[in-house]
Amino acid sequence: MENMLLDIVLLIVGTAIVLWGADRFIDSASAIARRWNISEMVIGLTVVAIGTSLPEFVVSFFSAVQDSGDMSVGNIVGSNVFNTLMIVGCSALMKPILIPRGIILHRDMLLSLGAAFVLWAMCSDRMLDRWDGMVLLVFFCMFMGYAYYIAKHSRHYAAEVVEEKDGSQGDGYTLRRILVLLVIGLACLVGGGQLMVHSASSLAIACGMSEGLVGLTILAAGTSLPELATSVVAALKGSKDLALGNVLGSNIFNICLVLGSTSLLRPIVVTGMTDVDWSVLIGSGIALLLYVPVRHRFGRIEGAMLVLAYMAFLTWLIIGI
Repeated sequence: MENMLLDIVLLIVGTAIVLWGADRFIDSASAIARRWNISEMVIGLTVVAIGTSLPEFVVSFFSAVQDSGDMSVGNIVGSNVFNTLMIVGCSALMKPILIPRGIILHRDMLLSLGAAFVLWAMCSDRMLDRWDGMVLLVFFCMFMGYAYYIAKHSRHYAAEVVEEKDGSQGDGYTLRRILVLLVIGLACLVGGGQLMVHSASSLAIACGMSEGLVGLTILAAGTSLPELATSVVAALKGSKDLALGNVLGSNIFNICLVLGSTSLLRPIVVTGMTDVDWSVLIGSGIALLLYVPVRHRFGRIEGAMLVLAYMAFLTWLIIGI
């Protein structure tokens, strides 16, 4: 009983650390975008996405090393479903997200969906071997090259946006202050996220949950809390590009960088993923891709629908215990 109470306290403390770190991280990432005239979408797809994906990397890597392949892959699949449904949904509930017209965001959605399809195909033989890892890492390098290209061609647009907003360059932050806030915020996101994962996993395992289910639910939600906190805070601060870029970039990094590097170091045996799990992963990406070109916004009603969809998926998982 005492251990469970301690885990609950640690869960609350971890949540507070993550939320505080997300606020610092968003401030510094936005300042970087304004200081160097880089669009917030690119910052979200790269710097923020990599930073908030670190918990997934740590959990998936050590799960694979400890021969818990289902927990490793389940963590990534569950995290990406959580990102697409819960994070975008919660961000829209906090403040409706107006999505800019253009093809850049649609390409990012296609890349995210393509990564999900590639992972599903690779796991059809119940194994992620080193060759699969190499392919995923090549895909990741191509994405980074694409992000660099977009960054070079987005400077003029970003400069115009900055001038329209407040005519400032980085809100008066010095480079040293920006870097300090970035490191502090990232450390809080990773440290707080790990604290939450450890305490939540202890509670879940004590209740008799399987490794695959822990990966799809507790670990997925826990390691995605940095993305959730970052995107919600970004949406509240009006940084819609940063919020969406964080989700899409994290989904790509989770599959390509996290599972790519992990399976390259140690092949992963995958046996616990069901057809429903893969269908929800790919279906959520398709729904997002089809919806955005029609409405170009996520209001509170759409946000509520995404959250309810995730809750339905979570209910299905729990019923299947």
